[in-house]
Amino acid sequence: MQKVLVVDYGAQYAQLIARRIRECHVYSEIVPHDTPVAALAEARPSGIVLSGGPKSVYSPGAPDADPELFSLGIPVLGICYGQQVMARALGGEVARTGIAEFGKSDLSVDAPRSVLFDELPGDQVVWMSHNDAVVRAPDGFRQVASTPSSPVAAFENPESGLYGVQFHPEVSHTPRGTDLLKNFLYQACDLLPSWTMTSIIDTAVEDVRRIVGSEKIACALSGGVDSSVAAALIHRAVGDQLTCVFVDHGLLRAGEAEQVEETFRRHLKMDLIHVKAADRFLENLSGVTDPERKRKIIGETFIRIFEEVARDELNDARFLVQGTLYPDVIESGTKDAAKIKSHHNVGGLPEDMKMTLVEPLRNLFKDEGRRVGEELGLPEEIVWRQPFPGPGLAVRIVGEVTRERLEILRAADAIVVEEIKKADLQRAIWQSFAVLPAVRSVGVMGDERTYGYPIVLRAVTSEDAMTADWARLPYDLLEQISTRIVNEVPGVNRVVYDITSKPPGTIEWE
Repeated sequence: MQKVLVVDYGAQYAQLIARRIRECHVYSEIVPHDTPVAALAEARPSGIVLSGGPKSVYSPGAPDADPELFSLGIPVLGICYGQQVMARALGGEVARTGIAEFGKSDLSVDAPRSVLFDELPGDQVVWMSHNDAVVRAPDGFRQVASTPSSPVAAFENPESGLYGVQFHPEVSHTPRGTDLLKNFLYQACDLLPSWTMTSIIDTAVEDVRRIVGSEKIACALSGGVDSSVAAALIHRAVGDQLTCVFVDHGLLRAGEAEQVEETFRRHLKMDLIHVKAADRFLENLSGVTDPERKRKIIGETFIRIFEEVARDELNDARFLVQGTLYPDVIESGTKDAAKIKSHHNVGGLPEDMKMTLVEPLRNLFKDEGRRVGEELGLPEEIVWRQPFPGPGLAVRIVGEVTRERLEILRAADAIVVEEIKKADLQRAIWQSFAVLPAVRSVGVMGDERTYGYPIVLRAVTSEDAMTADWARLPYDLLEQISTRIVNEVPGVNRVVYDITSKPPGTIEWE
């Protein structure tokens, strides 16, 4: 399969570069900056992109590039810091010019017949974010674009397949950035836009059949978007070899357990085992307040139950399907990404787990997973359901999880879901939900003093959960949600709205 490797120098936009390449229908993977050149060559990429990074190329310990990388005969595009490390490695000059560029800049294309700027305007707006700049291109390169503060805003050496830009073509603030990436992919790398939903499904089906063979396979089904798409994909591959195991941990939203039964047993005609295990999860969570411990306890309990089901009902099924997505992997910590939180299906799994994981969506972003689900014919109410954490309401209770708190939060969250749907905002909002902090505050209801829980309302907009902004909900809608929760949910006397973006916050509270 054709692919482009994105070498991550610690940029906040490394994942966005990979997404933009995929949007051009070319498969991309992210690799750490210290990946040996031999390993890069062994991966047989059709192109390599060097990402931006937060450091100066002159800072002690700043990552650099092995000059051997540029003699592999593989086209390389350096972006921002990536352009600077390419220039330094090949004998060019990078300097701090004394004039930083942050934000929009006017770019002029200075050379005719540029590969990167083919059929693009001679003058355009680009997004800059740098202090250092390339002031002299390496020998054999020609300077093809400039801005008032960056004399070498882009350079090229088409004969060697090497290109660099100081600006960020991957961000929406560079209006023609995707077109520039297409020129690199289609012209410099000679790639075809062949990575489509159909090819993704076909490849995944082949991989699953090769890995699983004739063995039985169980799917960890939660009823959410990710596990549902994974289940449908595996069912496409192995049919009746798949049994979906729905562990009802008692941490779901109102009516979700029934919806899972309806969709998968009766609508999709899949073999489904429904394990009602709320008591077991609550017992294991008793007294636990640390969110990381909650996730790990829930993850381990899940796996133990799956192992029991596999042993007792599935003739020791060896394989376990999970709907792990790329953002789950990143947030759980990789070589170049600090751990933000353990996902129960990534960092929260026990080390002595006996089943072998099959994760057909592991390299996909959320929107890509949704499109796969649509292609597989899943119902719209499943494909476009808002993301819901695997540990469920346990991570939306800040403190110990108890039956009383679950009942309160479930009732409040049902009101949020209902009112967002009434306002026809469920597709415009990435996630909207209620959070219950395990604290109490004084209130007044019916001329009497109350001492009840607050409910935190959280609603965000996002493309893939890597970043998110708080949703600007209409005041009338916020008032309606607040009034209903306080009036209809016993034990709640206050509703507040979280207006924190990600970063610095996370989408979930925990």
